[in-house]
Amino acid sequence: MPAIEVQGLVKRYGARTAVDGISFTIDDGEIVGFLGPNGAGKSTTLRILTCFQPATAGVARVAGYDVFTESVQVRENMGYLPESTPLYTEMRVRDYLDYRATLKGVRRRDRRAWVESAMERCHVSDVADRIIGHLSKGYRQRVGLADALVHRPKVLILDEPTSGLDPNQVRDVRDLVKEISGGTTVLFSTHTIPWVEQVCRRAIVINRGKIVADGTLPELRRMVEPWSRVEFRVTSDPAAALRALEAVPGVLLAENLTAGGEPRLRILAETAGLDGVVSAARAALGGGIDGEERSPAAFEDLFTKLTRGRAIQEAA
Repeated sequence: MPAIEVQGLVKRYGARTAVDGISFTIDDGEIVGFLGPNGAGKSTTLRILTCFQPATAGVARVAGYDVFTESVQVRENMGYLPESTPLYTEMRVRDYLDYRATLKGVRRRDRRAWVESAMERCHVSDVADRIIGHLSKGYRQRVGLADALVHRPKVLILDEPTSGLDPNQVRDVRDLVKEISGGTTVLFSTHTIPWVEQVCRRAIVINRGKIVADGTLPELRRMVEPWSRVEFRVTSDPAAALRALEAVPGVLLAENLTAGGEPRLRILAETAGLDGVVSAARAALGGGIDGEERSPAAFEDLFTKLTRGRAIQEAA
């Protein structure tokens, strides 16, 4: 039985469809990244899975329980960390986790040991007696993770767990998720590609409410193998040059990389016909080129292509 099962899930807000008939399964022990741009439907899907809002149609199960008719059992088997970590900032860490364990039905004889275990797993034992509001944002995120884990759930769902953190805090939370994932199924939403590459083996990409890719990272990387990047340093207006490149036949994706006053553009194209595409691109730019550099496509190109580029063709 899958740890998470979604079939034909739909969520509409009036005339707007936020989730449009998506289906996927996640097996026990998997760590899966749920990728998509802002507004793609990631958080809506997770809120449905965590029983925080109903769906318009479809089926969703967590740990074998229906999220619509067996929400109590779902909550007993699931830990959830929303994007904005809801903590009682006036409480001390240990007291807060003890309170949360009580709410989650942890038996009194187990409570102390489970709280201590959650603090140890999430590396907050050293601040157990400090007031949560006095902690850094990175530490508060760890406390939120300890809260999600304190009742020892089978499934852990994280919604943008590194939102608003600095690079060091992001690294700490990333390593923490890798540590705690043993024996626990983890589904986390993000739009940060390195997170997915470093933490999980599989990714689901959603865009405009629809799943546009689902596979292991090796499978998804194979999708970009036929593509190449070409970066141009241009002397003309980069916005106008970008529009010109977007109209070139064979350009799968065009991006403006201009930063620090140096106009730079990048295109993505099939390697097999790259020379012809580059010649057409140079012609479209009208000679306003100061340099050109070619390189293999990267995994992040697939994400950008699926969510911003022209319609993707079937990969062999």
